Formats: sequence, structure tokens, C-alpha cells
Amino acid sequence: MYRRTFLTTSTMAAIGFGASACGPKTAPNLTPRRPPLTLPPVKASWDRVIRTTVGLRPHRDAGFVLKADKLDDKLLVHNYGHGGAGMSLAWGTGLMAAEFATEHQARQAAVIGCGSVGLTCARQLQRRGFDVTIYALAVPPNVTSNMSLAGFTPTSGLVENDRRTPEWDAQYLRAADIAYRQLQLMAGPHFGVSWLDNYALMDNPPSGQQAQNTQRPNLQAPFNTGGEVFGPGEHPFATKYAVRSPQIRIEPSIYLENLMRDFTLFGGHIVMRRFETPRDLMTLREPIVMNCTGLGARDLFGDQELVPLKGQLTVLVPQPEVQYHTNGGVPPVPGASLGIHMMARSDGIVLGGTSQRGVWTLEPDEAERKRVVDSHIAVFSAMKSASLA
Repeated sequence: MYRRTFLTTSTMAAIGFGASACGPKTAPNLTPRRPPLTLPPVKASWDRVIRTTVGLRPHRDAGFVLKADKLDDKLLVHNYGHGGAGMSLAWGTGLMAAEFATEHQARQAAVIGCGSVGLTCARQLQRRGFDVTIYALAVPPNVTSNMSLAGFTPTSGLVENDRRTPEWDAQYLRAADIAYRQLQLMAGPHFGVSWLDNYALMDNPPSGQQAQNTQRPNLQAPFNTGGEVFGPGEHPFATKYAVRSPQIRIEPSIYLENLMRDFTLFGGHIVMRRFETPRDLMTLREPIVMNCTGLGARDLFGDQELVPLKGQLTVLVPQPEVQYHTNGGVPPVPGASLGIHMMARSDGIVLGGTSQRGVWTLEPDEAERKRVVDSHIAVFSAMKSASLA
């Protein structure tokens, strides 16, 4: 129905929350070889739905923009267009944007935007001695970043394969590596960053050989954490196979609130303000301006390549005993934008599987909502109930 981006479909629908559910080098043995895995099932039902949220991911077919420019006598640094990978890549692109700023003699900077990209860019500037003010229309919890699933998904909805260049690939790989390391160091309750197991559910044995395009390297490969294959009789799901791999989880409500707290503790200020044109930026006192406006850059800077990828999440009542993720588990639905996926968070059991290109409305899509919820009801009602081992 929608022309999908190369990395959106491969990352979320086929291999899970940003890390490939790689199989072993050989096909798994069909005979159970260990005691069955036990997991508490999700209580998936319509009467446990507590909210549905919608967010518009800022996608560019050519990938994110990270570059320095001039606006009269101001240094203008662009850092936007991360698709569904903004929460994943922000620490990396923020550091690289801050490096452009350090080439200027001044140490006062304005950051435009207060989502994940803007907040991490501001923190990276502060770490380098800058006095930073964030200017934004909204602050957490009323930003797009709060509406994200927020695993480490560095390639989600990011770029069209045929628009990649070696220079862009190099920028991406450096940004993803920086961000991956930073998120690892933030693991713990303070920032809501943690590692959980993801189970990729499938009926066909996972192949150890994945098709590679020698001209275009796999952007996900450096961040794969391996996968353990559970065959028939070894896991509680209705599919024949479940591939377990560790993945980073980010809880947006905790993470973004504490980024804001750190920003203000280090002397940062937040000003609520709208900018209609680039000329409005000239009224700012700061000689350095960091453009972290996401989709806003389409109107503010005329980047017509920016398009929304509408994402939608439906959240069930929290289950503290559920500490794992899943993706897949039901046959693909013709015309569906993504395969289904579940993430367990402290603020609820989050069900996703929607990415609609070019859709600007923030109203929930009821057909998508029904598909995602009903599909998860089917997955977890067929799951063998078991208590924690």
C-alpha cells in the first residue's frame, strides 16, 4: 500500500527491534535438546488497552542530514531527519554536530527542538563547555520522541538503500557506534535504559546465510548481538521457532525527563518559541544555531524531501512479570505496513507494527489498531502459560 523504505521493513518486521535475529551457522536440530523455555504470557485483550498514541517519524529517502552551514554571520548546524532511529542515533549525531560547533570561537549555542535529538545535542554541547539554550514549541512528554517504541533501532525507517553514499554510510556508522556505547553506559533505572531479550517468532528455520549486497554493506551488522535458536518443543510460543537475542530498551518517559533534568542542572535554559522562517533565527543572541527540528525542517528550511512515517502504538496495562519483547508470530497481512512487535515497559505492554509513509494525521488508524491488537491476542492466547523458572 505504501512504498516502504529499505531499512524500515527489514529492521522492524523481519528481524525485530533493530538487531538482527541471526540464526546459527547451521539449521537448528528439530529434536528438543533442552528443557522448554518458560515465560509469563502477556495478558493481551481489548479490555486491557489503556491508550493509543501516534507519532510522525521524520524520514528522508537520502537519510539524516548532519552538516554545518552559514546563516549570515551565524554558524548553522543541521542535525535532523532520523526517521524511526532518532532515539537510537541521537547521542552520536549530537556529538558530531557539537564537533562542528567547536570550530567556532564562541561558546554560546541555541538548539532548536526538544526531542531526543535536540536534548542529546544540547548535552553534548554542554560537555564541551557551551552555554546552551533550547528553543522549542513543545517539551517532553509532548514531543514525538515520547511516542516512540524506543529500542535501539539505528536503521529503522532511516534511508532508501539506493540513496546511500559512502560518505553518508561513514557518518551513520560513526554516529551509531557512539550512540550504542553511550546507551550502554546509561543502563539502569535512572535513565530507563536496560537490556531485555527479544524473541523473533517464525515457522521456518532461520538461515545462517543472509543475502548481502557487496556494493552496500549491511548497516545493522556491526550492532548485531547474535541469536539463540529455540526449536519445536523448546519454547512456549505457537510458532515452530523462537530466536532470542538481547536488545536495548529505552523507556521514553523516564529517559527524556532525566535528559531535561540533566540539561537544566548543567545550566541550560528552555524557551518556548516558534520560528516561522530562517530569518527569525537571526534574532537569537547565540552565534551558533543547531537545527534539531525533525519534520519541522521541511517548512522552516524548505527540505521537501522530509516525509512523515506515521507510527502508532497501542498500550496494555503493565505486567511487571513480563520482561521480554517479541516480534512476529502471525502470518503477514497483505498491505500491512510492518510486522507486529511487543515491548514490555514499566508504563505498559506496548504493541506496535505501523509505519505509514506520507500520512500526516495524528488521529489513530482504527484498522491498524485492530490488526495490531488482534494479532497480539492471537500470539499470546496461543502461548503456553508458564510461571517464571
